[in-house]
Amino acid sequence: MRRVACRGIGREAAVSPTRVGAGFDFGRCPHLATRPYARHVQPAMTCDKPRSAAWIRFTTVAIAACVVASAFGEYSSGSRGGLLALEIVVGVVAIALVPLLFRAPVLPALGLAVLAALAPTATPAATIGTLQVARNRPVPVAVGVAMAGVAGHLVRFLWIPTAGLSFGWWAILVVSAHAALVGWGMLGAARSALIASLRERAERAEAEQGRRVAEARATERAAIAREMHDVLAHRLSLLATYAGALEYRPDAPPEQMSQAAGVIRTSAHQALDELRDVITLLNDDITGDPADDPPDRPVPALADLPLLVEETRAVGTPVEVRDEVADAAALPGRTGRTAYRVVQEALTNARKHAPGQPVSIALDGTPGARLVIEVRNTLPREPAGVPAIPGAGRGLVGLTERVRLAGGQLDHAAGPGEFRLQAWLPWPA
Repeated sequence: MRRVACRGIGREAAVSPTRVGAGFDFGRCPHLATRPYARHVQPAMTCDKPRSAAWIRFTTVAIAACVVASAFGEYSSGSRGGLLALEIVVGVVAIALVPLLFRAPVLPALGLAVLAALAPTATPAATIGTLQVARNRPVPVAVGVAMAGVAGHLVRFLWIPTAGLSFGWWAILVVSAHAALVGWGMLGAARSALIASLRERAERAEAEQGRRVAEARATERAAIAREMHDVLAHRLSLLATYAGALEYRPDAPPEQMSQAAGVIRTSAHQALDELRDVITLLNDDITGDPADDPPDRPVPALADLPLLVEETRAVGTPVEVRDEVADAAALPGRTGRTAYRVVQEALTNARKHAPGQPVSIALDGTPGARLVIEVRNTLPREPAGVPAIPGAGRGLVGLTERVRLAGGQLDHAAGPGEFRLQAWLPWPA
């Protein structure tokens, strides 16, 4: 709900949001809706920009000056005695009704139309009354008040005629003036409705921008989480495997102990290097094109698969590879990197949940078709229980999202005695 000041001094009411569509609907002020004519009020005209007390005082003073000028003109024209007194009294009453025009303009405007039939000193206030009704009330109400004003001025001409002007010309002038007042008021109402609509649209655009920023931040956090998992899970699983071997085989030969310690040290350094590459890539995505400032180390691609397989075999996991890819070097960078991450995650999960069990990798694809990846690993006969290498269980979830963003699809399922992971990625010609 939005706070909008309504016509009147110091009054505000909660207004329902704008409905932008075939027509305007800016809400209805509650203090106006309780009045008898509220059901005939156009919603777009019930709430207008607020008039301050200073503006109302200025308008009242200006109308009073016009009334004084009108009374002086009547005196100069020869009005004396009771007629002049009537004109002065009517002018004072008209000035007193002016502030009411900014709160509930219809009844005061009708009263001023009646006073205009008695004396010309009510004409300035009656003019403002017609204008206010046209600005804040529906067209039928404004036309009715204008017709009352025309009738009042025509009646006044019958007993206080204007010298040198016929009744026909007076009628034309009066009708033209009131038609112009109604048109002017309707133009002001349309302008207020347009401004309110633009203000509401600006507020909606600002809220939409905030929502887009929040979504962008959430997407960025998800990308960081996927990169961190893909980069660190593989290296840390190697560290855990070798560290576990050192823990359970303290009597191993010194050569094996030294080799395991070397692998641990190398894996730790590689994990730090790859973490640095992730941060570099994320910074490049934010500041500009990564191609303008390539990282110190190449981004992993499908061509790096043999090294990944050798690392897995080195920790005691048998891996069989069937590579039928026509030209791995021709893969687009994003596709090759995603394919590498798919195989890396599959090997990491095999080490965690089925240590020592054989793994088979099958790759197939040609340019203009699809790159298909299938990884199978034998499940242990006895349930492994809690894995020796802990995990958050989000690897496959993040990998599925990564493949989807690359335009592909990933499926995984545990069948009789084996776990199968299959993914396909688009390979443009």
